[in-house]
Amino acid sequence: MQAGIIAIIVVAVIVVIVLSRSVRIVPQARAAVIERLGRYIRTATPGITVLVPFVDRMRPLIDLREQVVSFPPQPVITSDNLTVAIDTVIYFQVTDPRAATYEIQNYIQAVEQLTITTLRNVVGSMDLEATLTSRDAINSQLRGALDEATGPWGIRVARVEIKAIDPPPSIRDSMEKQMRADRNKRAVILEAEGQREAAIKTAEGQKAAQILSAEGQKQAAILSAEAERQSRILRAEGERAARYLSAQGEAKAIETTFNAIHAAQPDEALLAYQYLQTLPRIAAGESNKMWIVPSEFSKALEGLSRIGGGDSDDKPSWLAARGAAPAATSGEGADLDTSTWFDSNLPPAAEQPEAGNFRASDDDEDSLLARQGMPDPGAGTAAS
Repeated sequence: MQAGIIAIIVVAVIVVIVLSRSVRIVPQARAAVIERLGRYIRTATPGITVLVPFVDRMRPLIDLREQVVSFPPQPVITSDNLTVAIDTVIYFQVTDPRAATYEIQNYIQAVEQLTITTLRNVVGSMDLEATLTSRDAINSQLRGALDEATGPWGIRVARVEIKAIDPPPSIRDSMEKQMRADRNKRAVILEAEGQREAAIKTAEGQKAAQILSAEGQKQAAILSAEAERQSRILRAEGERAARYLSAQGEAKAIETTFNAIHAAQPDEALLAYQYLQTLPRIAAGESNKMWIVPSEFSKALEGLSRIGGGDSDDKPSWLAARGAAPAATSGEGADLDTSTWFDSNLPPAAEQPEAGNFRASDDDEDSLLARQGMPDPGAGTAAS
């Protein structure tokens, strides 16, 4: 009984061992190469895979996803004999698990070494400046060369990227100096252009300001000239009106005096007295040093004494004719209408009255003075 139980247990253990070695599970995005008695028979896809116990063997799983491998910096010599350190990154994917297993021993190491040699070939034909400025061209050339070389290995190179290119320290210092010089140059150029633009704008502004100032001065001069013209016209009109009013007043004064004299009927004594009062006025000037008494002065005194001694028959005819005139017309009781004397409405020059209309004629004055025996005031000559 016990022997039967032991046999059953042994058989069960054997079945479990056989089942564990004959059934395998392949994960997604993985692949496995199956060998039978050391010979390749097939590639297991994701899912359950049944193997022949103790005959079939499954090799390690191969990742079918795109892989990223970063390689350490590699020294590369450029065409101008400068050594630079370049870091690269490779993006690749296994497309054929059988070829990746049997065509190459270690495909990751193989890709790394192939990348280094290809990078040196590509960068060795370029100088430093082209290397620093042509990363896209280097990446394209590396990808083409690597993809072509890794095709038989069942590997597809998707992308190749250069992470960094580090020149020697001395070259970096020179590059920094050159960069600073270029930046200083651009700064000087930009500053000069800015000053040029500022000068142009300033000149344009000054030009516009001068034009506006000139136009303003022109308008001001025009307005000033017009104002001066109007002012002169108004002053001329005012002076004309003042002269006219003054002449009109003088004419009225002469006319009034003339009428008053005729109305008062002055005698010879009054005329002689007025003549004597007029003589000192001849020498009233400040610059007059001496004055000559007219020869008619004695005649005037004789006439004055004759008049003082009695009536004389030698009287002017106009005095005699007006002797009986009433005194009421010559004095303070006569009403004088002055409302129209200083009319500001100036008549035309042709209509303005002449001064001769308000005074006696020259012949009448001469005859009057001759009849009174009085000398002509204008006959005396004043010397200075």
